[in-house]
Amino acid sequence: MKLTLKAIRTNKGLTQEEASKLIGVGIDTLSNYERGLMYPDVPIIKKIEEVYGVEYKDIIFLP
Repeated sequence: MKLTLKAIRTNKGLTQEEASKLIGVGIDTLSNYERGLMYPDVPIIKKIEEVYGVEYKDIIFLP
């Protein structure tokens, strides 16, 4: 089942601050990814997959 970045993060019980530290980006950057204002590059996508335990194909990146 596909989920948005925000849904995946909240399902993991992480705040934006906690998730951004684990992924290695700023809170504003993570917020922009979740709102579809920015799109992460490949190394960040790999880190998101690792931190959230999901595959790229299961993530909905909002337009």
